[in-house]
Amino acid sequence: MSDDTDTSQTVAAGQLRAFIERIERLEEERNTIGDDIKEVYAEAKGTGFDVPAMRTIVALRRKDQAERQEAESILDLYMAALGMV
Repeated sequence: MSDDTDTSQTVAAGQLRAFIERIERLEEERNTIGDDIKEVYAEAKGTGFDVPAMRTIVALRRKDQAERQEAESILDLYMAALGMV
């Protein structure tokens, strides 16, 4: 029975190592992609575009229409409450 337990532990350790290594590779890719995105924003800024506005647009485009409308309605409501419109 001890051999079965050792084999199970070896298999589990191997699976764990594989998961960890996959996560590490993906983290590296994410960092590389993040750097690439920063470069694009820097290039856009150098061309004269407003980066905060671009970031807002990118965030809005990630949402579906209903989520966007709800966020805009809440923003409008808060701005009106503060006398900003």
